[in-house]
Amino acid sequence: MSEAEGTVQGHRDGHGFVMRDDGEADVYLAPQEMRAVLHRDRVRVRVIRHDRKGRPEGRVLDILARRPTPIIGRLLHENGMWIVAPEDKRYGQDILIPKNGTAKAQAGQVVAVELTEPPSLYSQPVGRITEVLGDIDDPGMEIEIAVRKYEVPHQFSPETLAQTGALPERLRPADRRHRVDLRDVALVTIDGEDARDFDDAVYCEPAKVGRVKGWRLIVAIADVSHYVKPGDPLDADAYERATSVYFPRRVIPMLPEKLSNGLCSLNPEQERLSMVCDMLVTPGGEVHAYQFYPAVICSHARFTYTEVAAILANTRGVEAQRRADLVPHLLHLHEVYRALLKQRATRGAVDFETTETQIVCDDNGRIEKIVPRTRTEAHRLIEEAMLAANVCSADFIQNGGHASLFRVHEGPTPEKRTLLQNYLRSLGLGFVVSEEPSPGEFQAIAQQTRERPDAAQIHQMLLRSMQQAIYTPINSGHFGLAYGAYTHFTSPIRRYPDLLVHRVIKALLTGKVYHLDVPTHVPVATSSRRGPRPGGPAKKELSGWEAAGAHCSANERRADEASRDVEAWLKCKFMRERLGEEYMGTVSAATSFGLFVQLDELYVEGLVHITELGGEYFRFDEARQELRGERTGMRYGVGTRIRVQVSRVDLDGRKIDFRPVREPGMPVPTAAPRGAAPRERPASAQQELATLQDSDREVRRSARKAAAKVGQRAAKAAGKRSTAAKSGAEGGRTKRTRR
Repeated sequence: MSEAEGTVQGHRDGHGFVMRDDGEADVYLAPQEMRAVLHRDRVRVRVIRHDRKGRPEGRVLDILARRPTPIIGRLLHENGMWIVAPEDKRYGQDILIPKNGTAKAQAGQVVAVELTEPPSLYSQPVGRITEVLGDIDDPGMEIEIAVRKYEVPHQFSPETLAQTGALPERLRPADRRHRVDLRDVALVTIDGEDARDFDDAVYCEPAKVGRVKGWRLIVAIADVSHYVKPGDPLDADAYERATSVYFPRRVIPMLPEKLSNGLCSLNPEQERLSMVCDMLVTPGGEVHAYQFYPAVICSHARFTYTEVAAILANTRGVEAQRRADLVPHLLHLHEVYRALLKQRATRGAVDFETTETQIVCDDNGRIEKIVPRTRTEAHRLIEEAMLAANVCSADFIQNGGHASLFRVHEGPTPEKRTLLQNYLRSLGLGFVVSEEPSPGEFQAIAQQTRERPDAAQIHQMLLRSMQQAIYTPINSGHFGLAYGAYTHFTSPIRRYPDLLVHRVIKALLTGKVYHLDVPTHVPVATSSRRGPRPGGPAKKELSGWEAAGAHCSANERRADEASRDVEAWLKCKFMRERLGEEYMGTVSAATSFGLFVQLDELYVEGLVHITELGGEYFRFDEARQELRGERTGMRYGVGTRIRVQVSRVDLDGRKIDFRPVREPGMPVPTAAPRGAAPRERPASAQQELATLQDSDREVRRSARKAAAKVGQRAAKAAGKRSTAAKSGAEGGRTKRTRR
């Protein structure tokens, strides 16, 4: 059998997988094999068999490396022994702590553990406590756990702090050299109310584009590359993080605060260095011409999305009067936005309206409420301006033939395309997804199904069929946005790929080449994408960029996982105080083991396990993405309305469980007798559920009555036999022995 190397991915149920370095199918590890390894160990494994579906199962031959980072968990005292239960359940084993290794931590506290003895087939791992984080209910503890659990770098090196401290507080005359002076241009920033760092500023004015009226759109982006140079400690720490991580009430920034909130933040009325994308836009929304150049700017105002939306809605309102001198510029921005929106429709970019939520916390870090984020014209205005600048940067780099990182989002895989086609066919929709689907096909489906009652279900399936966007030097276009080439240029304060793009653009402007130098320990990701285009960078030159893309993509996913983990923790604590309460909700996903339901009022998602759906057998219909009862035909799919009760909250597992309940006042249907005509389908899934439950109760009640009658007849018969036996035994007693 074949051998392979890879990284162990544990599962909370005890088994695991080896994610192979060569990109082949993951190798399954049975629970017995997982006893000697830990989650995230690097191992060599031998494939010993394949299951019925052809999936490989393996045996661990050698442990190549263990993660040096501490394991986070709760300290427990059980049966006279100290143990730490890992917070990440994928580790699968508790860690024994000797009495002299507790570091004076108290039972129940959250601690960091360093292994002193690895696990084996016959023994648990042993460790010592290196850090006491505090009590589980301490404010902000969920973030302290997450940054360590997901190994998010959260402390800058002493060298980085020293370099940051030596930076000037304001611009020096030398910083302005060889830059275009745009300080008199009315650039403004538009961000959320809680934003602290401002990457981008925008400005628009009418301009002639050929013989027609168009617009000049300026997008100025903070020039982080002026301060963060390759090879510096600042650069090393920024590359290690690759992105800022956003939690409720806290941010783990990619750059120190002096840069992210100071020198590199486009604060109002402050001179700042920037890289500018200066564009001419036609009435049809096409970028007719563009140029990049370094500049000095001074933001004229800091707007919020809410404020700009109010001004655009009422140019004579209070908000507009307060900013009267800038209102004309905002109206020009709105005009160019409407033009860019036309071009978006012409391209066929996929546009789904989804509901995003925001967690509002109190002073102790607990959830106060969860509210939907409202996307206004101001949000879309900034989004279209940033998209235009990103496309221009990709075009500029491609035309220059320089290696860089593109933001690539490919279309559905053949498997996902087939699943989507079967799903649409099962709904009776006549849409055909071609072998090489275009974004326009997806957008057409979204538009034509927007008014259907199951539109949310259909749009969710369209989203799921798409692949995840990544950073890579091999440009394959952006499927969702319908761009042939796309990159990230607009957020260098919080994304390392944007910083790299800035360096490449600067190199092209000066006729130089930017040579990327990444740490050698970062693995080079394998790629099945098309090779470099003719006239582009050589394959050897791409290897470092491939490694950087894999690193940035992985850290982007890590940041998302850490943020979701903290939100799940907060939501569990939020719902723990609501056990037993009932809410209306909507099925957001159907699986073979149950339904995920999102509550209407609280925007919290939980699981209704399949065993809670009644006393019949449910099958998962993959094509329709729904659960269907075999006996009644009752169906639960995405978009189904259901009333549920909060039945269980597992804080450690980040899980919330619901059980369905019948709505108050709902009539109780009776079961139809055998051979009767089919009953009319109830108006809702709740009525169907109630019918099923009442039917099951009636069957059980009848069974109990029948069993009771049988028991009574058996008792009478036993009484008669006992009387007869007594009569026969009166003539003489026999001696019995106890057995």
